[in-house]
Formats: sequence, structure tokens, C-alpha cells
Amino acid sequence: MKVTILDTGPEEEDEIIIRCSSLNEDLVKLINRLKQGGNKLTVYQDNGMFFVEPEDVFYFEAVDQKVFAYCSSEVYQVKSRLYELLEELPGREFLRVSKSSILNLNKIRRLAPAFGGRYEALLENGERVIISRQYVALLKEKLGV
Repeated sequence: MKVTILDTGPEEEDEIIIRCSSLNEDLVKLINRLKQGGNKLTVYQDNGMFFVEPEDVFYFEAVDQKVFAYCSSEVYQVKSRLYELLEELPGREFLRVSKSSILNLNKIRRLAPAFGGRYEALLENGERVIISRQYVALLKEKLGV
């Protein structure tokens, strides 16, 4: 992929032109991000495509090669992988807490120790998420505990 950036004059409008032989999934994601200004996440449900604010997501979970975003009462599918979401999401608010989960730290109501050095997070919507022991130290550091 080649990227070219040209300076424009003060009277010219900024413009992005994409030339490609075919529109693949990565380009669609990039176009959506540019259109949304990078603020909202594109998520999917049976009946269509939706846009949600990252702060409305309680956690993300990978199940059977698919990634899901869990909001207060809705569950959406996300086309991105977990590692891609970590790059896109605000760094202070979201943290990987296991191989298959990313947690919104602002949605934690209570943390409690669990069996085997793990922790359990009770979220504001009543759901519980297990934090793997290898991520507990990072979680405590992020929370300042």
C-alpha cells in the first residue's frame, strides 16, 4: 500500500482519495474510522450495523473466533480482533484482563479476589468478568491500588 500526502493551499478543502482494485474489509474499517472521526465503534447485530461510543461498552470478549461488545443491555459483534481494539480504544479506560477479554475500567463496581490468584470484577450492569492472574498486577497499577 502506498500513502501520498500533498500540501493544499489555504483556499482548498482537505480531501482523501482511495484508489484500490477492490474494497476489502481493512479499507472499509479505515473509511468508517475516517467518517466517524475515530470516536465511535462500528458494531453489528442480526438486523444491521450500529455505531456505539466506546465508553458505552462494558467489556469485549472473544468467543469462537468472533469478538463481541457487551453494553448495558445489548450484545454486538465487532469485526476487529482484540489486539486491534486495544490500539483503537482509549488507553486509560480499557485494559486486557485475559486472553479473551478487554474490560472498561470505568464500568467496574467492585473487585474481589477469586480462586488461584485471579480477581473477579462486578460491573455496573451486574455482569461478572474474571481477571486472569497474569493481568492482576497491571490492573492494580492502572487503578492505583
